[in-house]
Amino acid sequence: MDAIITNSFGIVGATHIKKIDWDKAEHRRCIVACILKGTSVHANKEYNWLAPAWWKSFHFELYKELKEDDQFMFGAIYRYKPPASEPRHPSAPDYVFAFRGTMLTHARPCLDLYHNCKVVTNDLRNCRHFHRAVNEINGIVKTGTDVSVWLAGHSLGASFALDVGRHMMIKMDRNLPTYLFNPPQVSMAPVIKLLGFSNKIKNVLYEWSCKWKYALGNTKELRCHSERMEELFRKLSPWQPQLYVHEEDIVCQGFIDYFEQRERLFDRYPNITSLATMLSCRDMISCLIGEDKEQPHLLPSARLWKVKKQSHSEDAHGLKQWWMTNIELGWLSCELEPEHGKLYKWNRK
Repeated sequence: MDAIITNSFGIVGATHIKKIDWDKAEHRRCIVACILKGTSVHANKEYNWLAPAWWKSFHFELYKELKEDDQFMFGAIYRYKPPASEPRHPSAPDYVFAFRGTMLTHARPCLDLYHNCKVVTNDLRNCRHFHRAVNEINGIVKTGTDVSVWLAGHSLGASFALDVGRHMMIKMDRNLPTYLFNPPQVSMAPVIKLLGFSNKIKNVLYEWSCKWKYALGNTKELRCHSERMEELFRKLSPWQPQLYVHEEDIVCQGFIDYFEQRERLFDRYPNITSLATMLSCRDMISCLIGEDKEQPHLLPSARLWKVKKQSHSEDAHGLKQWWMTNIELGWLSCELEPEHGKLYKWNRK
């Protein structure tokens, strides 16, 4: 019974949205989060009869499941079908590509764990799921330049959406609106948080790391890599994915520290920070062993929506929080602008 309640849109979903305003960031976030929840419910054969309400409530239909020959569903494509009596809103998407998070209760959880390992090694693009998603998007966007495609993902699914969005921007120059909920970031941030270091010590560590990466990036062995990263960052800069993070979630803590520390350090060391924040230890090691990555795992630009610890009692890494209202998330009383998030841009020269 508890599982039915937690998977039922009518009981725990975003039922507060009676009339959709696609120009409102809060509505877009809640709707996309519900579609992602529906994708996870649909992937669970025991409760998939509850799934349609999560997308049909907002006038979407299931267009296609994303899975391979092994029938392992890692996401789905939804098509927006507003009622005939309502004019189509220009800000609404035509399609939403939704990538679900890790499901240990799935029939084959080892595949999710395998892809989580690929996130750690920044190698998620070298898997069939990534190529399947890219091929599906290419097939849709080729039908017309005015077709609006949104990308969305939670946790592991956010990593898929992130890599697909980067690929489309770098290779196709297609700037796709992207919604990332609790996106994983591999960095020293979770260790710093778990060890309980003070902000002063944390700032010193990030400052040291920034200067160290700057020095390495200017060495003969890594200069070409630095130039390549700068070229990729310039290509990616117009793309501004929406990152929804909770300050108590160690999975996405790396993104919080990356952008906030980058902002702080840029004010003190603009030239050093501009180069250092394009580089990561993983990418530099890959370069040194002859496996230079086709795209970075870091982001030049993003809108960061951060929830504070005291805002609510829901799971910090859970999806449920993201279809709550702005007031419930505490965004009307903090520094974050409730309808714009905080925009971070690379290289503010």
